[in-house]
Amino acid sequence: MLLDYLFTDEPDASGEFSLVRVSRRAMATTFEIAIPVGSHPNPVASAEAALALIDTLEDQMTVYREHSEVSQLNASATDTFVGVEPHLFELFTRCAVWTKETGGAFDIATGALTAVWGFQQRDPHVPETRALVEAMRTTGFRHVMLNADRHEVKFRVAGVKLNLGAVGKGYALDRAAELLRTEWGVRSALLHAGGSSVCAIGAPPGDERGWPIRLKHPTSVDESLGVVRLSNAGLGTSAATFQYFEYNGRNLGHLLDPRTGWPAHGTASASVVAPTAAEADAMSTAAFVLGASGAEALTRLRPALGAVVLSEEANPECQRRGATPNHPVADTPGSPGLFAFNFAPDVYSPPDHAD
Repeated sequence: MLLDYLFTDEPDASGEFSLVRVSRRAMATTFEIAIPVGSHPNPVASAEAALALIDTLEDQMTVYREHSEVSQLNASATDTFVGVEPHLFELFTRCAVWTKETGGAFDIATGALTAVWGFQQRDPHVPETRALVEAMRTTGFRHVMLNADRHEVKFRVAGVKLNLGAVGKGYALDRAAELLRTEWGVRSALLHAGGSSVCAIGAPPGDERGWPIRLKHPTSVDESLGVVRLSNAGLGTSAATFQYFEYNGRNLGHLLDPRTGWPAHGTASASVVAPTAAEADAMSTAAFVLGASGAEALTRLRPALGAVVLSEEANPECQRRGATPNHPVADTPGSPGLFAFNFAPDVYSPPDHAD
């Protein structure tokens, strides 16, 4: 878990609120929905309905089930245009925009690349040069054609594989939050997927600033990267803390740079706040690939974004990855290598002020 929540389950004399928490395993992680007690008449029923929707979305998006819509699309879209469920097609459309805006640092048409590195099969390894070249030939959303009138998708070349791993959890949280708002009337809740993707509905009771989320340090359990407050927004964090393997004395992580075909390096952790959890996931992936300078450029391009980036050279545990140091930009006071962009003082607190 890359995030932490600065509230408790039990009320106390200071007026601390209690929460109803409902969780379920999906997408190889734990999804949780937390609703303040007394804020809704049916918190458990509403949360279970939202989690059931997440189960349905996993069955639609996963590449680990042959019958899923994305798997069927990957198998058929080279030969003909394939119809896609409208919500999923709209996600593809947004991903195309995000790919263009990030210069290809975020890209969902990377299934071939993920497979050749072995991360999809849970057997990570450095691929042979010929195999990597072939995977790069079929990588990139430039190979994907979208027919907006018919909600259809076609691939320009054989071998293209879509993989929503970098955005699917955030998208599922957005859809679940929409269901809670529109069908159950929930006005205050926090949803998260494994601690790396978060979606906030409203604010917690008595605190209009938003839900306080502590950004965990990727390798040091005793340190944090500050506190972000969320209200009707999403938060995504990308880090190669757990999924990596050693090669020639370096740690190579699962977050691949679609532009080079190799694992991204130079960044230890990247967190992004955005209007939706799906966009936050996408942009945190891009920020991890691009580093602090690239994250700063993203926040200039999209003023609704805020970013917190920890560079590898500031993290001794990550230095073996052979990171190229970023040029210092907007270091947070007292935290070299930790960069924060485009946050108001009441939205983000650096580590020395977080608690």
